[in-house]
Amino acid sequence: MLSVAGVAGVALRTLRTRWTTFAGSFVALSLGVALIAVMGLALASSLDAPDRGPERFAAAPVVVRGADRLRVSTPAGERVQRLAQPRAVPPGTVTELRKLGTVVEDRSFAVRARGGPGDLVGHPWSVAAFAPYTLDAGRAPRSAGEVVVSGDWARPGERVRTDHGTVRVVGTVAPRGFEHAVFYTDARAARLSPRSIQLAVDADADAVRAAVSGSADVRVLTGAGRRSADPDPDRDEKALVAMNALFGTAGGVTAFVSVFVVASTFAFSVAQRRREFGLLRTAGATPGQLRGMVVAEAFLVGVLASAVGCVLGAYGAPRLASWVVAGGLAPPWFGIGDAVWPYGVAFATGPAVALCGVVAASWRAGRTGPAQALREASVDTRTMTWGRLLSGTGLLLTALVTLALALYGDPGDLLHRKTYVSRPMLLITAVALLAPVVVRPLTRLLAWPAARLPGAGGMLVRENAAAGVRRTAAIAAPVLVTVALTGSLLGATATLDEAKATEARQRTSAAFVVVPGGGTGGGTSSGTGSGTGGGTGFAPETLRELRDVPGAEVSPTSSSAVYVLEDGVALNRAEARAADPGPLAATTRLPVAAGRLGDLDDGSIVVNEEWRRHTVGQRVRVWLGDGTPRTLRIAAVMTTGTGDNGVYVTPRNAPGAPVDRVDVALRHGADASAVAAGLRAAVRTSGGRVLTGEQWVRAGRPGTDRTTRTGLLLVLGIALLYTGISLANTMVMATSDRVRDLTVLRLAGATRWQVLRLVGAEALVVVAVGGVLGLLVAALDLAGMWGALCLLSVRTPLRLPWTAVGTAMGACALLAVISSVTPAAIALHRATTQPTATRE
Repeated sequence: MLSVAGVAGVALRTLRTRWTTFAGSFVALSLGVALIAVMGLALASSLDAPDRGPERFAAAPVVVRGADRLRVSTPAGERVQRLAQPRAVPPGTVTELRKLGTVVEDRSFAVRARGGPGDLVGHPWSVAAFAPYTLDAGRAPRSAGEVVVSGDWARPGERVRTDHGTVRVVGTVAPRGFEHAVFYTDARAARLSPRSIQLAVDADADAVRAAVSGSADVRVLTGAGRRSADPDPDRDEKALVAMNALFGTAGGVTAFVSVFVVASTFAFSVAQRRREFGLLRTAGATPGQLRGMVVAEAFLVGVLASAVGCVLGAYGAPRLASWVVAGGLAPPWFGIGDAVWPYGVAFATGPAVALCGVVAASWRAGRTGPAQALREASVDTRTMTWGRLLSGTGLLLTALVTLALALYGDPGDLLHRKTYVSRPMLLITAVALLAPVVVRPLTRLLAWPAARLPGAGGMLVRENAAAGVRRTAAIAAPVLVTVALTGSLLGATATLDEAKATEARQRTSAAFVVVPGGGTGGGTSSGTGSGTGGGTGFAPETLRELRDVPGAEVSPTSSSAVYVLEDGVALNRAEARAADPGPLAATTRLPVAAGRLGDLDDGSIVVNEEWRRHTVGQRVRVWLGDGTPRTLRIAAVMTTGTGDNGVYVTPRNAPGAPVDRVDVALRHGADASAVAAGLRAAVRTSGGRVLTGEQWVRAGRPGTDRTTRTGLLLVLGIALLYTGISLANTMVMATSDRVRDLTVLRLAGATRWQVLRLVGAEALVVVAVGGVLGLLVAALDLAGMWGALCLLSVRTPLRLPWTAVGTAMGACALLAVISSVTPAAIALHRATTQPTATRE
């Protein structure tokens, strides 16, 4: 009978003598702990943005800003949303402010200049002093054709062509880091951007507050509050939210893959050590003691791996911070702080993951009987236990049932990132547990062509892989993870992008689309969150010229928003487009599920099925883009689609929204080339672009945003890294267990290279098994997304990323062949040099 101390001693000696068995688990756990420590440190550093001072108005005594927020009282408290079209400071208030001191109206508008940065923004020269900007060359602008620019992309004396006409650069200022500015004279800026939603006032703050007290929602900004008048004042918080999602997803996948790899490795290790456990049972060890020994081994590996992982995490976290800053995924100020709790969480993760991964394996070890010491069979038996079968079947049914419930209740949820990242993990676990059921027939099927070739090599490959079910399943498991995640994640984003492009193509029947220079039109509403109140759009005279083009049916539209209070407590924002219903019907094919688009008027609205109230004829209370409350009748209801089917209102219900897109249909008998020429002539002075309908769809084709793409690549990189570790470790373990088999082949007359080719071919077959199972998981996952798109009235083909999947499988195959052939070659060399020891 072994004592507790004896069990612990055996565990320590096992770790020392069978270190190759635990090397893969140790490395996997070390890297997992390191990654979790890195992600934890990054999350701790990104929980709060630092206090940032004002930028554009750092030197302004007081800034007065028009109403830019919608505030709605609810039983659960006040709800606030930023307005799509902030209101200007009332003229009467401006008059009162002028009595107190100097008042400078701020104007901001997009500028596109040949050879200049893509994010140029125009201002009146009088506001430059509030940043403060100071001239470092040239002079201030004095006429409408003169500008001052920030940076060195243009020098004084140069003439630059812009979408607002050709201008001459007369001066430059040093860049301030938060914008690329072009300064016009005050008069020219006022003509280019008539609306001004904020003012700089040189007066006492208390006096200013008294002057604006009668104006509803007008804000007086002083001190740090002046930051609200900066461009995109919430950009730091947005960046932190994106980083939190990135690091959180990567950390979750790391934990999942760690448990998966460690569980697979320990399960194979226990299967290999059946004779060892049988001998211990013969020596008097109880089942509980065997389980305790396996658990003790895992715990010791976890503790040692955690210590190493925390050291690696402390080394890697600052480098991750530098990488995300250099890649533009984090603000320049982002860095790793001095938080301690991530190390504690990471250190506890190692033993916890090891113990989670060894639970099933320890139970199997305890069931080993004394007779197992006499077993020599190479064919695996009872690979599918009742517990494994029930667990795998339960997880698979859970995945299918939750998918069916989502399709029935909320198919749109399947299109969200958090859903299509997490769902494959459930399917991967289920398929991995059920793998022994299909490994043998699938192996025989994949190896059937090779078995038909002359000679015994193909037959041996098939039979060896099919006989060693546990070995095949253990090696195929990491390949399954990598291929399934690659196919599911990249396939989901590609399918969604294709669905959105299909929607845009189906909704557009215009022959031409006219957009401001450099844009695709239809973007977010100008002024939202920017603090500028400006925007880019077509001037009224340009719209008149477009309407005068012979043969053109013109439909100008504007980007705006409406706000609705759902369930009495949630104030939701819905993107909206403003258009006249007649021209709109001629240039678009909206997916109308009920009602008529032609019934849209100033007293009605077109909504989609995602709205809580979406019955034609119902009246809904909304707030327009400038905060004006209205009660509108539902004229038509659109299908939900991928979420881009917003709402439609008339221009009267989108006050202040500039026209940022003009769809053009051809009248009966009109010549397309003549209409195109007329449209180009109409927008030549304003710098607009004339695109065909198909060109506009291609130019605006949606793509996965940079943060999401980087997060997915990080997740897939983690999966591939663990695949390499697990493959190498499992192959070394499997080869060390087959030394006698390989030696017998040599004694039977096989050459060394024939044996090595046999081992490499077996590895390729096993990788193919894992790849097929991974593709099955990816196909099931993407089929659910395709079903959701069909229910949302979007007909689009599935996009499986064959190139990425092929690359992942190729990398797995290369790793498997190297990890199997190399130890086999070493084992054969030793067997050749020590024939007596080998044959004993």
